[in-house]
Amino acid sequence: MREIVLDTETTGFNPEEGDRIVEIGGVELFNHMPTGRTYHQYINPERSMPQDAFEVHGLGDDFLRDKPVFRLIAKDFLEFVGNAKLVIHNAAFDMKFLNAELGWLNLPKLPWSQAIDTLDMARKKFPGSPASLDALCRRFNIDNSSRTLHGALLDSEILAEVYLELIGGRQPDFALAGTFVSEKSGAADESWRPKPREKPLAARLTEEERAAHAKFIEGLGEGALWKAGAT
Repeated sequence: MREIVLDTETTGFNPEEGDRIVEIGGVELFNHMPTGRTYHQYINPERSMPQDAFEVHGLGDDFLRDKPVFRLIAKDFLEFVGNAKLVIHNAAFDMKFLNAELGWLNLPKLPWSQAIDTLDMARKKFPGSPASLDALCRRFNIDNSSRTLHGALLDSEILAEVYLELIGGRQPDFALAGTFVSEKSGAADESWRPKPREKPLAARLTEEERAAHAKFIEGLGEGALWKAGAT
């Protein structure tokens, strides 16, 4: 199963009032393992940046001026996403902006059924507790010390860790397994796993130890569980 952990940064809260996307970041997962593929794009919003938004993500007019406008990156973005599930924290916000931008270009919109909302997941799993990305990082002991400002790709990488905790916790070999995802098939390569021995190792118990163990079992009486298992 292919998933994209996604985040956007914008000029404000409402595309219907002229707000636009200025950054998109995405991290690809396959069967809940990172493949190493990411998507990252700054976007010229074709408008000035409000001070309140600048203080959130630090993306100003001078920095964004030479970046491509959304219509120049839209098709590449849609190709990267494909039909993958989109893992988003507060999906309603990002989906609203993405579909507004796509709609203005008469391009296919992303179906709401494609989104997985980690904010909703967190609220259901921990009712009454804070469910912001920072709060979830504290809960799951995820290092987000580099997150001094919001950034779409960095937030996607952090959210990927949070998401894996929300769905049941990271496996002990998570990072190792992620290294062995096939770029062609998308499946994990199992060839690295150790194979059974062709010839089992010889027992290390001496005859004296075997006899001592048998004597110990005999002294436990007829009702001993070890005796019942041996019959």
